[in-house]
Amino acid sequence: MEKFYNETLYKLEFSINELEIETDCSIQQVETVIHLILKCLSEVKEYILKRGFKNTDEEIRFFKYQKPTIVSKLIYYNTIYKIEARKPYGAKPIKKYLTKELKKLKRFFDNNLDFYKYYRSNNSFLDESFFVRGRHDIKLWLDTYYFQSDQSFSTSHDYKVAKIIANDMIQVYVEKQLYSKTQDNKSVATEKLNWTGSKTAMIELIYALNCQGVFDNGNTDIRLIAQYFENTFNIDLGNFYQTFLELRTRKINRTKFLDELRDGLLKKMDEQDEK
Repeated sequence: MEKFYNETLYKLEFSINELEIETDCSIQQVETVIHLILKCLSEVKEYILKRGFKNTDEEIRFFKYQKPTIVSKLIYYNTIYKIEARKPYGAKPIKKYLTKELKKLKRFFDNNLDFYKYYRSNNSFLDESFFVRGRHDIKLWLDTYYFQSDQSFSTSHDYKVAKIIANDMIQVYVEKQLYSKTQDNKSVATEKLNWTGSKTAMIELIYALNCQGVFDNGNTDIRLIAQYFENTFNIDLGNFYQTFLELRTRKINRTKFLDELRDGLLKKMDEQDEK
């Protein structure tokens, strides 16, 4: 099962990457990608229904991690297709339109907060209810979508996991669209400093600074701050929203980098005092 899945996912991602390089028209590109993903899902479904699973653990792993990885791509590209197809003309209408799309993502997060916490914290005590076929419990954050799906290839929560993964990617896409033109032509230093610490450390620092409201009296969007740090220190932070969610779910020392900064500064002060 693992070998088949890895090979299938690799072929899909390779095909998508090739299209993104070769195709100029985004709408046509997305249409083609959607067809590729549907074909991939059909092949995976045929394999699963024919082969089955060796045990419950294998079934849970497939519906909790493997299938959602593929389905999330379908949700992502289908959403991007709709966003681009319906995008209005003009800077102000576009900004209003994209802001509305972000609010949709926030609404999904708010409506599914309990499951977000369960999934992001890597809990497993409800996995047999969430990710084994035929064991749904209507009391456990169940979507109407589940009853309309093919239950031979679905569990009560595999689609919700895919939606969570997709929404992270959609948020990054929309944020980039929304704030891509915010950078002006202000002069910058001819020589840039390169960040040599970890991306996680920078993200921890950015969120801490944002919480303190040190930029524009706290009126600056977190995305703008992250984009400024990326440009200034020559680093790609990737999906920093996802990284921050992972920081929040740390069991120990959620502010590791900030603690190290504090300890390092105090040590330096103590050394200077001793001179």
